[in-house]
This record gives sequence, structure tokens and C-alpha cells, in this order.
Amino acid sequence: MATIRLTKVFNFAMAHALHNYDGLCKNIHGHSYHFEVTVVGRPNDDESSPKKGMLIDFSVLKKLINRELIDHLDHSLMLSQESDPALIQLLQKNYEKIILVPFQPTTENMLSYFAEKIKAVLPPDVQLFSLKLKETDNSFAEWFTSDNQ
Repeated sequence: MATIRLTKVFNFAMAHALHNYDGLCKNIHGHSYHFEVTVVGRPNDDESSPKKGMLIDFSVLKKLINRELIDHLDHSLMLSQESDPALIQLLQKNYEKIILVPFQPTTENMLSYFAEKIKAVLPPDVQLFSLKLKETDNSFAEWFTSDNQ
């Protein structure tokens, strides 16, 4: 059986701000993110399986990614834990979905964070191949397993 790459696309809206940044992105602002998850492996060849011929059912991949990432990220605000504690406290008091992370919430850092979360929940015979996160139609970052081994 051939090795196959399979991609599922997700969209979510999220705000962020870059702590101590020297440009406009130091301000809270949002994006409509376009997120692509590509996995790789060999499709199931078990004759008795209802999933014969599939690497992973698209609906299973969708549920995994939604549960681990999208449901938490959509309509949230992601900030570095290094942000002003008074600001964080005020935001947490007034809003529900404040995500504090131990890194600067750039597209590049988010991809590394997402990769670790996704790798932890994929079935053993399915490997993460790549991720692509677009902040805008013409600005994106990519993460590849082959670059991170």
C-alpha cells in the first residue's frame, strides 16, 4: 500500500498581542486564521475494517483537532504569560477565553505549540507531516516534521 498525505483545513477567529513588540502587533488585534493539518501514513488494509482504504477518517481527524485546539482557540485572546499581570487579571475578570502561553504568540510559535498538541493525540499509525497557519491571505508560516527531528 502506498504512503498517503491527507490534509484537513480549519478556520477560526482569534486575537493576540505581542508583548514588548516594537510595532503595531503589540496591540490586541485579531485574525481569521486558516489552518491546514497534514498527516501521513499508509491506509488501513484490513479487509474486515469499515475504515479499509483510509489513513484516518476525515471526521476523526476533525474531531481530534477541534477538541485539542480549535474549540479552545476560536474567539479567544492569546497572550504571553509575560504580559502585564494587571491587564491579564482585568481581561480574565471580564472575558472567558483568555489563553496564556509560555511564549510570544507569533504564528511561528503557535505552530510549534500546535504540533506538540496534535502529535500527542494522533493514532500510532498516523504521523503529523506538516502544518500551515495563515494569519492573512498573503501571510503564513509552515511547520514540517522533517525540519523538527
